[in-house]
Amino acid sequence: MADPSFSARKDFLVPSSQAAVIAGLGSWLPPRVVGNEEIARRLDTSDEWIRSRTGIAERRVVDPGTSTVDLAAEAGRRALASAGEDGADAVVLATSTADQLCPASAPQVATKIGLNGVAAFDVNAVCSGFIYGLATGAGLIAAGIARRVLVIGADVFTSLVDPDDRGTVPIFGDGAGAVLLRAGAADELGALGAFDLHSEGELAELLWVEAGGAKNRRSDDPRDHYLVMQGQTVFRHACARMAESARTVLGSAGWGVGDVDRFIGHQANIRILQTCAKQLGLAEDVMYSNIEKVGNTSAASIPIALADAAKDGTLQPGHRVVMGAFGAGLTWGSTLLRWPDVIPG
Repeated sequence: MADPSFSARKDFLVPSSQAAVIAGLGSWLPPRVVGNEEIARRLDTSDEWIRSRTGIAERRVVDPGTSTVDLAAEAGRRALASAGEDGADAVVLATSTADQLCPASAPQVATKIGLNGVAAFDVNAVCSGFIYGLATGAGLIAAGIARRVLVIGADVFTSLVDPDDRGTVPIFGDGAGAVLLRAGAADELGALGAFDLHSEGELAELLWVEAGGAKNRRSDDPRDHYLVMQGQTVFRHACARMAESARTVLGSAGWGVGDVDRFIGHQANIRILQTCAKQLGLAEDVMYSNIEKVGNTSAASIPIALADAAKDGTLQPGHRVVMGAFGAGLTWGSTLLRWPDVIPG
């Protein structure tokens, strides 16, 4: 006898030509604010030193007991509320700070939101994770596997930072952002356009945590469990790769640089964003940044920036928007869309 639940859902298994459209948007930041002065009192640094090199004045940090799943679930709820929906067919969680090595955190996020039984899995492309997650969600919709996909970027990245390293402590913060994608038409506002995704594993050691995985599960050196970053080299790669990727998706869409109303890039460092804008030939006001208030939130940075830009009116319906990211792996990628009429949750 046929499984009635399968029969009822067989339409999801038929490939379709539908595009993935952003229907809802939400973000969530931990309430605890850590300003530069607090860091400067503990480490050999200053507010001026941090601001001049990163553009960051403060960041949010989780309280003990708050996890990536907690942040992701709240951002996901807000994205669903923004879309006026109470469900989704799949949850894609972009994170490099899963609550456990095994299992993935996405099923716990789905359950916490109330989406029991849906497909749910993690994507780990670190700071590029949200772009990779969007591509994955768009693929699920295009393949006919899902009609609504909740894509969440969430990280408690401060858990990977050496508390005594003045080179990384000021940079990173915690947070989550999410979008609900729905099946729709390619010419709709909010429809995701071309994607451009890349990686370069030979350069993994530029930005990595050596211990904790299968290769080096337990190291006697505590430093091996914290993030190591070769800042200047990462800076050069980030600027060049983000700009190159943006040019690729612009070419795919037939847009020129002058057609771009807003560039929402991964909020890694204000100087990276400014240099990328210069290399692309973008006007200064096109490159959006909220890094001063939130720091680098890894996979969460782009959806948090989208929510902030929509809330403050920087993003308006019809705007031509390019999103781009660069992160550990190395990984990088871009996509674009015309901004929809959504009210962030």
